[in-house]
Amino acid sequence: MWHRAPGARTPRGPAPASALRRPEPGGTLARSFHTPGTHPMRLLHTMLRVGNLQRSIDFYTQVLGMELLRTTQRPEQQYDLAFVGYAGGNPGQAEIELTYNYGVEKYELGSAYGHIAIGVEDVAATCAAVREKAAALGGAITREPGPVKGGNTVIAFITDPDGYKVELIQRGT
Repeated sequence: MWHRAPGARTPRGPAPASALRRPEPGGTLARSFHTPGTHPMRLLHTMLRVGNLQRSIDFYTQVLGMELLRTTQRPEQQYDLAFVGYAGGNPGQAEIELTYNYGVEKYELGSAYGHIAIGVEDVAATCAAVREKAAALGGAITREPGPVKGGNTVIAFITDPDGYKVELIQRGT
């Protein structure tokens, strides 16, 4: 059975029907609504294991336009980290943590990983602008720009040098 969080409210009044969620087994599910920007939790980062840290930094900064936010070297623990993201004026945005484990050049991604999604103004123009840079750094456009199956949203997919998929989604479609 579906439940509404007791007394759940939006900033404008009672919670909409979309606030309904299936409860966890043996319990009830409460969903609270927060004024935008006031939620006590936020998504910080997603970690990707990479075989060549500098190549991955170059891909995410030069191809996808992210900024290198910070790096950490841990030689005693045998790993290095680099955090990339779109910092410019939005400190609440999630980042990507690129992790290089010393001596590991390739990972098996398996079938569980899906993709990271990035919103862009124009998917076709973005693909045209990054095609050569992506290829030079070991990436590729693996799905050309076009509408998602069964919908109107324009998307494309790029694969990074380690095989991770990045979906480009055209904002406003």
